[in-house]
Amino acid sequence: MDLTPHLPALQVVVPMLAAPLIVLLKPRGLAWAGATAVAMLSFCIAIAMTIDVLQGKVFTYQMGGWAAPYGIELSVDAFSAVLLLVVSGAGALGMLAAHASVDQQIELERQPLFYSAWLLAMAGLIGIVVSADAFNIFVFMEISSLASYVLIAGGPDRRALPSVFKYLIMGTIGATFYLIGVGLVYMMTGTLNLADMEVRIQEVTELNPLLVAAGFITIGLALKAAVFPLHVWLPNAYTHAPHMVTMFLAACGTKVAIYVLIRFDFLVFQSALPGHSTQFASFLMPLAILGIVVASAVAVFEGHLKRLLGTSSVAQIGYIVLGASFLSAAGLSASVTHIFNHALAKGGLFLAVACLACHYRDLRLSQLAGAAKTMPWTAAALVICGLSLIGVPGTAGFISKWLLINAAMAQDNYSVLLVAVILLSSLMAVAYVWRIVETLYFGSTDNVAADGATDIIREAPLPLLLVTWLVALANIGFGFFPQLPISLSSGAASVLLGQLP
Repeated sequence: MDLTPHLPALQVVVPMLAAPLIVLLKPRGLAWAGATAVAMLSFCIAIAMTIDVLQGKVFTYQMGGWAAPYGIELSVDAFSAVLLLVVSGAGALGMLAAHASVDQQIELERQPLFYSAWLLAMAGLIGIVVSADAFNIFVFMEISSLASYVLIAGGPDRRALPSVFKYLIMGTIGATFYLIGVGLVYMMTGTLNLADMEVRIQEVTELNPLLVAAGFITIGLALKAAVFPLHVWLPNAYTHAPHMVTMFLAACGTKVAIYVLIRFDFLVFQSALPGHSTQFASFLMPLAILGIVVASAVAVFEGHLKRLLGTSSVAQIGYIVLGASFLSAAGLSASVTHIFNHALAKGGLFLAVACLACHYRDLRLSQLAGAAKTMPWTAAALVICGLSLIGVPGTAGFISKWLLINAAMAQDNYSVLLVAVILLSSLMAVAYVWRIVETLYFGSTDNVAADGATDIIREAPLPLLLVTWLVALANIGFGFFPQLPISLSSGAASVLLGQLP
């Protein structure tokens, strides 16, 4: 039996149905093994669909045999394929590396619940990406958000509770704004299917409700994506969450919200609302620039490793939004490529953080002094991923920043300013990455043990270290051979610009 036509449904159904079964696996290690197998299967499904998408195929699937727009439709194109690779890849690699870290942070009897929540969060994020229905995007958004709250609060750090409460409030406001906007669009078009919405919205003569809807949806999704200055929930949530959860969410959580924001604005609103493209650019471009500069500056002075990397994520989100605000094929291609490459760089960095956390109880830079002397492989992987975050040639991060600079130079009015902002933020990235490197390699170890390190320090457990190095080497591999993300991002740009007037 050929399962290829059913892959979009299996991508969601496999982790969602497996999640409640994982709770029943009580023997030690069995829940982790089951969750890892499911996550790897989901990743393999994403790879299989990506291979077909690269050959020009677009997947569509009618749930229950009901044709769109009356039934629930799933769709996977080039833009979706990028996010599917990021989400399922982060989930699978995180599971492969999670055993040692989760054993350290999660009580044994609660681990099946933790792995079940992981699969639910993964299924929710994947569901958002493959759904072709605006309301089902909201449903999957709530599934992923509720599971993420559980994952963040599930660690031993009690400071995660106020952090996750702030995240819950901001996430609820964002989801509510999105739902209000979808309700207004439905009122004017009578459909929730995105493809049908693109057609019917052209026939709407009263545009004021659609303008209000565009405002609600844009602000709501910007909240979920932590676009500056709506990012206040992100640094604390990343800092106090269990280390593997931080890796997973940093690699894909906010990027899925950006995916929905870009798809909605380009394929629905910009094709129907006169002047909306200019409004979109004039609203998001200044916020992206401020986010890039301010977040990078704050990261330079941050003293806690996880908070530093979390703050830098706000700047990296700014790069993605900036490329989209150019409203050009080059800008969109750079934006989508950076979604992929930043997931590699930041995922690798937080994997290295999880390695360090195996032997350092706190992760303030002052406590990590000289860690490279006892954990040289971990420190080396962190340096490689840090270089990718900066955008050093030969790494994946360089490719997307180079594409972004080329797209910025094509902007007639602001090209010099935009290029200056990108280069300045890259220099600030050099500063805060160097602070980490300087501490790890040249810091004094005299007071580290008293300050929070364990008495016996050695390398991280081998499975965790191997996955960390796999991601680090992927940053180099995609730096020299970037054809996959560039091909997918070019296809995504063509999809997004196809409906612009």
